[in-house]
Amino acid sequence: MRKLGFIGLGIMGAPMAGHLVKAGHALFVNTRSSVPADLLAAGAQACATAAEVAEKADIIFMMLPDTPDVAKVLFGSNGIASGLSPGKTVVDMSSISPMDTKEFAQQINALGCDYLDAPVSGGEVGAKAASLTIMIGGPDAAFERVKPLFELMGKNITLVGGNGDGQTCKVANQIIVALNIAAVGEALLFASKAGADPAKVRQALMGGFASSRILEVHGERMIKRTFAPGFRIGLHQKDLNLALAGARTLGVALPQTASAAQLMQACAANGMQDLDHSALVRALELMANHAVA
Repeated sequence: MRKLGFIGLGIMGAPMAGHLVKAGHALFVNTRSSVPADLLAAGAQACATAAEVAEKADIIFMMLPDTPDVAKVLFGSNGIASGLSPGKTVVDMSSISPMDTKEFAQQINALGCDYLDAPVSGGEVGAKAASLTIMIGGPDAAFERVKPLFELMGKNITLVGGNGDGQTCKVANQIIVALNIAAVGEALLFASKAGADPAKVRQALMGGFASSRILEVHGERMIKRTFAPGFRIGLHQKDLNLALAGARTLGVALPQTASAAQLMQACAANGMQDLDHSALVRALELMANHAVA
């Protein structure tokens, strides 16, 4: 049994933390809202502050919305840094800025502790099923120490490189996902506007070279209009903004990423920021004055 901490028990964090405590580990938790009752029933112990979590746990996980949230939990009043002692490990599973991640890692390293950035892909479904893809940046020794815990939460677990490289990989993932959602949305909209049954078009395409996980899952959501969030448009917007900010710093043009970001912005401007990112199709539908379904 290991002494673990988990901070951030939202749509993703709660089931991820649940897998850790159900495996028999001592789990100390903190979140902005109340700790889910099922976690407490499973044995998790609620802590008043992030610092208290860091004091009691040897490995502390975070699953937070954005870069400023991570900075506050790490270094703000009663933050993780104030509760650390040498030899502990901080694991950030949020999706945040790769460049800021490198700075966070340096500050945690200066306290005698290891830092891993370990963002995930797979959404709420993957979090609940413990089938997440986990992309890790950080030192080899820390990765090997935490790997058995990653295996409780995910299936495809890769040490990409040093600190920041896990977050860079996640940004790349979000670019690919966004562009695929836009492509599926355009294809189904085209088919529907032309008079074809989009459900049957999707079924046919699933057997060919155009087949993809996005077409399978998000294409079905577009047709059935099931836009309850697995991963919210607002969060994907944040990730694409990270990509575009990084591109400016690197002097790289990402024209298709910029286009997808604008489609998500159109959705947000129409009050859809809390819908699933498959609802990006709604921006296309508004421009076409035609719905897929």
